[in-house]
Amino acid sequence: MPTFRTRIAPTPSGLLHAGNAVSFIVTWVLARANNGQILLRIDDLDADRSRPEYVADIFKTLDWLGLDYDEGPSGPDDFYTNYSQQLRLEHYHDVLGMLRNTSHLFACTCSRRQIRRNSQDGRYPGTCHNLNLDWWAPETAWRVRVPDTTKVSYMEWQQGQKNSMIGQGMGDFVLRQKNEFPAYQLTSLLDDLYYQINFIVRGQDLLPSTAAQLYLAQLLEEPAFAQATFWHHSLLTGADGEKLSKSKSAMALKVRREAGEGPEGLYRLAGEWFGLGGCSELNDLVEGLRLKMEN
Repeated sequence: MPTFRTRIAPTPSGLLHAGNAVSFIVTWVLARANNGQILLRIDDLDADRSRPEYVADIFKTLDWLGLDYDEGPSGPDDFYTNYSQQLRLEHYHDVLGMLRNTSHLFACTCSRRQIRRNSQDGRYPGTCHNLNLDWWAPETAWRVRVPDTTKVSYMEWQQGQKNSMIGQGMGDFVLRQKNEFPAYQLTSLLDDLYYQINFIVRGQDLLPSTAAQLYLAQLLEEPAFAQATFWHHSLLTGADGEKLSKSKSAMALKVRREAGEGPEGLYRLAGEWFGLGGCSELNDLVEGLRLKMEN
């Protein structure tokens, strides 16, 4: 069996909140219970939103949570020198160029407002499909053609094989943004392939991203990604019932740390996701999950 390899992959676009922390914890517990390896991957491609203080908060949060990892930057300086996605821009653009020379991409100038106005279900309505627009014109995105009948399959942890009709879900998704930067779907896939990740933990809200990346892996003839196992976990919500979000000012873990709180409450939340109620220690979570998987 291949070595269990997963990743903790925060985005430094704001201070981390409880939802981020519980996702980190369950990823760590799964890896340790399976004698696996953990990569710390910080997705900082969005230079407009990334801030040094947010990068620093990631390392402080992991230390506060007691979570170690086997590969990745040792701190902010090491991250910017050796691990930043900005250092991999050339590779991302090379892959974009390769795809542009196929029939799978098309140029699109539609704004979000135009898409909302012309779409009946929120999906991109195909406005620019056959216009053969200039790839390099200002304010032009590159999209992937996704036929309506496109289906992908993936392995969901504890549930088995699942199918997703990506053509009827996400539709023609963006690979190169109007600001000329590669989109998340491309960079996340390429990084997971580069680091040989085979177990991906992410929230239920990213199910469409999983489908998009599986389809993209097919176009790139990268079968390894289809062999990965996924766990799309539930989401923590606020008092309003909405998922916690940096952009909506969910309470930052920094506030809890500075108030002298410990992470035990977050361990208990993680335990509930595994069906291990009452666990408030990391080692108890690991041993509890091991026993559960053996039975």
